[in-house]
Amino acid sequence: MERLLIQNGRVIDPSQGLDRVADVLVEKGKIAGFDLKVSGDCQIIDASDCIVSPGLIDPHVELREPGCEEDETIETGTAAALAGGFTSIGCLPNSEPPIDTQAGVEFVRQKAARARNVNVYVVGCVSKNREGKELAEMGSLVEAGAVAFSDAPRPIHNTDLLRRAFEYSLMFKRPIFDRPEVLELTHGGVMHEGRTSLVLGLPGIPAAAEELAASRDLRLAEATGGRLHLVNISTTGAVELVRRAKARGVKVTASVGIANLVFTDERLRTFDSHYKVNPPLRSSDHVESLLAGLADGTIDVIASGHAPRAVEKKMRELDQAPFGMNLLEMTLALVNMHLVVPGLLDWPAAIARLSCNPARLLGIPKGTLRPGADADIAIINPQARWTVASRQLKSKSDNAPLCGVELLGRVEHVVVGGVLRF
Repeated sequence: MERLLIQNGRVIDPSQGLDRVADVLVEKGKIAGFDLKVSGDCQIIDASDCIVSPGLIDPHVELREPGCEEDETIETGTAAALAGGFTSIGCLPNSEPPIDTQAGVEFVRQKAARARNVNVYVVGCVSKNREGKELAEMGSLVEAGAVAFSDAPRPIHNTDLLRRAFEYSLMFKRPIFDRPEVLELTHGGVMHEGRTSLVLGLPGIPAAAEELAASRDLRLAEATGGRLHLVNISTTGAVELVRRAKARGVKVTASVGIANLVFTDERLRTFDSHYKVNPPLRSSDHVESLLAGLADGTIDVIASGHAPRAVEKKMRELDQAPFGMNLLEMTLALVNMHLVVPGLLDWPAAIARLSCNPARLLGIPKGTLRPGADADIAIINPQARWTVASRQLKSKSDNAPLCGVELLGRVEHVVVGGVLRF
């Protein structure tokens, strides 16, 4: 059916400053308007007591295909995104082989189109094979459809290469995504370097490793005029560096993974490898700084930090287990429980960081319910209670730390391109 009417929902669209109860009409895959008279056949969704928002967007998700299908596939990863309320995601290039060629970009786009779950935008490699030695063919990647460049989750350690990447990216008006980390300072680290790591006798990952790299990235972005996105910052110092850079007019945005907002390094006291992530879960003082940066707009995007890993990999000893956590399907509920309910953010501010801001970052015509825009819509019940069960997760990997935990808030329906997909 070409027409869909979503009735009685609280429509929140930060891109228009819209927050009111309204009916949303969808026709031929586009937003037709609000509170319009409708006659004839029309599919109807009753959104009473629910929030109707632009579909959520995560700008950097690991889909792992090709080469690491034991962790995730494009089909299962996009199904998980859909179940989490996401209608568009950016696919990071850490597959095997990495996405550093036109063929790699086209492979992901074709597989995503066949899956018919969510819109997938490809983030191409900054360097060939993600080795940090030689620039990838950035122009060819753009021609194939890449919307940004990154070697994430691997940091770009070669400073001269990063400088040249910024200069080349200016020609294509694409951002550079970097996860700031000085590898020489983090080698062998398992968790945040602090009191808890000392007590547990585990090698630490110092906050300075992130802050030094972030400082370098910001200085290069300022010197070249390039666009920088810092992926999932986690420290007080990084937040302050971004805040000061924005005040100077540097073209920088930053994201934070939901895990770094709701968990601390105390979770590693159980030696549970599900909580081994990079950037690591930090101490409570860093979490407070992240929350403050989120509230004042220093941090632009809340990301899922989706890094699926096969169960047999996570079953290794903590120092041998890979970094990574699966929270794509739980991000919305965690935002509701830990940010909205306590009053740290209201729903319009939360949706801006989950949808509108990521759309601007990727440069895609999404994250809005303006008439004429693509009808990508999430219908959210903020009062729904549900318990996380690994067997019910759409992701292929169940390296989610919240199995058996009751959460508050869940997506009820998801519309992608005018089609009810979930």
